[in-house]
Amino acid sequence: MNSPTVKPDRPPVPRATAILSYSPVTFEVPGRLAPLEMRVVAPAQGEKLPVILFSHGHGASNFLASMRGYGPLVDFYAAHGFVVIIPTHQSSKTLALDPNGPEGALFWRSRANDMRFILDHLDEVAAAVPTLSGRLDKERVVAIGHSLGAHTVAMLAGMRVTDSKTGELVDLSEPRLKAAILFSPPGDGKDMTPELAQRFPELGASGFGQMGLPSLVITGTEDVNPNFSKRADWRGDAYRLSPGPKSLLTLSDAGHLFGGISGYDAKETSDESPERVATVQRITWAYLRSVLEPTDPAWDIIRKELAEAEEPRSTLESKPAGAT
Repeated sequence: MNSPTVKPDRPPVPRATAILSYSPVTFEVPGRLAPLEMRVVAPAQGEKLPVILFSHGHGASNFLASMRGYGPLVDFYAAHGFVVIIPTHQSSKTLALDPNGPEGALFWRSRANDMRFILDHLDEVAAAVPTLSGRLDKERVVAIGHSLGAHTVAMLAGMRVTDSKTGELVDLSEPRLKAAILFSPPGDGKDMTPELAQRFPELGASGFGQMGLPSLVITGTEDVNPNFSKRADWRGDAYRLSPGPKSLLTLSDAGHLFGGISGYDAKETSDESPERVATVQRITWAYLRSVLEPTDPAWDIIRKELAEAEEPRSTLESKPAGAT
């Protein structure tokens, strides 16, 4: 994929480089109902490469909600310097597991544990991929998730969840992560519809008060589903209810798939827009660059660009560390 054409004052996104995609990388995990499979997409060359753990959503599609999805983001990140690891969570329809198990259809705890398992075994993951062993920078790891995947990543970022069956307050925060990007995470449980709260109680029992990891939360003005919440800004709660440092990017006219991030030409995209996808690619890349390299100006350039836009197509709010 070629980089979008940018103005001279925009973050200098480098030219896309060749990538390799390898799957499945498979591990047997005790207690898991199916082997943990993942796809690894990486630059064909380069050393000390930062790592993205990517958590897929739970949508209506079969294969997009698995390691096979999210090509528009995954390929872009890999072509611009990141190793991306995408597991297939047990909630994926491709596995056809019983949705009535202890964690319900969402496998909410298992999803976060998948990501922690990968962190524990980064060397083994790299060794399983031809030419990748020894090329990862294990000190620069971030996590990205979309929709239910954003709920998964929020748990790693410090969000607490109360187990509806045991009453346990579950803390799966992950100190090895440097930052997170949350695309359209579920919001405050008290504003969920009663139907959704009954169907997926853990989504309604999540608390953002201790979600302290630096994070970028992304939502859209059309990212509204009355079956989830009647409140139009519900998907931005992970920003509003958590301590800083945080940023909230709101994209005008964007729906739940932000122009088509879940897959190339995905029919379920209600707001198809290659231009919007390119915008998301560039902005999220800039955020990751600067959060991993504090002297990199990419994120500051983005903030200036959005603040000075004559006809802004998106807005950006930020709060510093410690702010609530």
